[in-house]
Amino acid sequence: MRAAVLTRFGAPLSVRRVARPEAGGGETVVEVLATCVAPYAAEVFSGERNYPLVPPVVPGVGGVGRIVRVGPDATRLRPGDLVWCDSTVRSRDDALAPDIALQGWSSRGEGGARLARNWPDGSFAEFMRIPTENAYPLPAAAADDPARWAALGVHCIPYGGLLAGGLAAGETLLVSGATGNLGSSAVAVAVAMGAGRVVAPGRNRAALDLLADRFGSRLRPVLLTGDEAADRAAMSAAADGPVDMVIDLLPPSAPGSVSRTAAMTVRANGRVVLMGGVGMLGGEDIALPYRWIMRNSVTVRGQWMYPRTANVGMVRLVASGALDLAPERVRTFGLDAVNDAVAHAAAHGGPFDRTVLVPPAG
Repeated sequence: MRAAVLTRFGAPLSVRRVARPEAGGGETVVEVLATCVAPYAAEVFSGERNYPLVPPVVPGVGGVGRIVRVGPDATRLRPGDLVWCDSTVRSRDDALAPDIALQGWSSRGEGGARLARNWPDGSFAEFMRIPTENAYPLPAAAADDPARWAALGVHCIPYGGLLAGGLAAGETLLVSGATGNLGSSAVAVAVAMGAGRVVAPGRNRAALDLLADRFGSRLRPVLLTGDEAADRAAMSAAADGPVDMVIDLLPPSAPGSVSRTAAMTVRANGRVVLMGGVGMLGGEDIALPYRWIMRNSVTVRGQWMYPRTANVGMVRLVASGALDLAPERVRTFGLDAVNDAVAHAAAHGGPFDRTVLVPPAG
């Protein structure tokens, strides 16, 4: 089969023939129909983000595929089934605190590194091998536009954060980083989950206008100035009442002060969920005041990726029409144009921009 291979950090991906994967016990092989290219993929492949990928490796994070072969322990999945392939591989020998790796992308700790060595290759290929439990059936309608459904890989991430924070219908949510690719997804998913209003702070006026046009009166845009006190007051005013929950999806380039300003708009007994990259590349940390957290009984928690159940929930949100993928701007690239796709993704990382690789089988 053909695949795009990261041969070394800083080099373009190389499209070449590699061995086609086989399925053993607990494994499934799928034909990859569509996979999203992250806007920051170029930073990963250059080495700038210092991700623990070990070249040579086929990168790529999840995707839509059709099952080719299943292992002997599969009881429901069949060859030909259309599935969503979750990239989040979890160790099977610790139900309480499983190690995690993102297949073809990243990992956490030594346990995650061991998982990554067993499941190294991602979805930038004609076929990929995944854990059987990572294949989630899709409705037949997804076959009409698998490239659009590949956005599940984006939407599942903030959905995991919203589930972690216990977002309830009618509540007010503030999305820190709302004008970015993941942040705008959080806005869309929160509305689909029934949020009463969503406060969307950002510096990009055009992106804020796009969000306001799509979500109407439930979206409360706030143009940030960089003044902490003024920005916090503007966000609180836009909420027109208590902020029940804050989710932070800011990238590593964002200063910690922006995260802190947004987090401290939350009401007493409110929740703050941290999912972004602030401080990951050596910048300042968020530095939330101990006294403020304690006196206001604020719950602050981190969330990396999402629980397995989020995959099923996200498929249902899209299949039911609660989350509409139609307005998303999707640009597709064939496998031979993978480096063009990476460049396009870097230049088009705004709200609801999707760069999708569609590897033809051969």
